[in-house]
Amino acid sequence: MAQSESLLVASSDLVTYAARFVRASRQHIHHTPPAGIRVLSLLDEHGASGVSQLATMDRCSQPTMSGAVAGLVERGWVSKEPDPRDARASLVTLTDSGRSALAVVRRRSAETVSAAITDHPTLTAHDLDTAVAVLVAVLEATQEGPQ
Repeated sequence: MAQSESLLVASSDLVTYAARFVRASRQHIHHTPPAGIRVLSLLDEHGASGVSQLATMDRCSQPTMSGAVAGLVERGWVSKEPDPRDARASLVTLTDSGRSALAVVRRRSAETVSAAITDHPTLTAHDLDTAVAVLVAVLEATQEGPQ
């Protein structure tokens, strides 16, 4: 297999296993929809945003994002207020309760990953540091930037 073909296979594997890894690390969070966590993360990173802007950032439809936001408003994790710059639009803002919920999800995910590394017979914290460095470098080389 040529090096470029090998790189393509490894790259495909990275995407596949990264997605599985994220899902596995969040299995213990039964009452928090993944879409909601993504929205909370986007608001944490980018600040108050409109529904259309959030949909663009999450690469979903505006109706899908509207539904996700409505669920988060019901939980009290975000607020939705009129946009002072555009009376036809609204701004979605992360609440203190939403910030706390996101911190809990991130902490539990970190604990799950940490336990998996600690319990693994050959992996070390250094291996995890290397994996993170590779992912950050790959993201920085794309339009996504580090997440």
